[in-house]
Amino acid sequence: MNCKFFCRALIVVAFGTLISVPLVSAQPSPAGNVRDAVMYARQAVDYGKQGHADALVTHAEKSRNHAERGGKNPHLDEAITHLNEAVEHGKAGHGDVATKHAETALTHLNEVKF
Repeated sequence: MNCKFFCRALIVVAFGTLISVPLVSAQPSPAGNVRDAVMYARQAVDYGKQGHADALVTHAEKSRNHAERGGKNPHLDEAITHLNEAVEHGKAGHGDVATKHAETALTHLNEVKF
């Protein structure tokens, strides 16, 4: 009787482990979030240089969201500040100013070290 109980308990634990491990490892790390923030900031700058303020805003917002999950770092704080400015100016139709803020944010994001 005890053997059946322990065998079933072992199966339940093993099954739970198999399911939970991929879920836990699927969470992006702070470094991964910073890499994604850099990628989206680059795209925001590219769209800004092409004169697409709406696409700049979209990508700057995505970059900001990833940067906010990138951990604690003074360069991240500065990047987030400039991404906020890029979004505000982009929404106001000031593509050139928004692009400069996105470029400055990208510079700060590239300075983040882990």
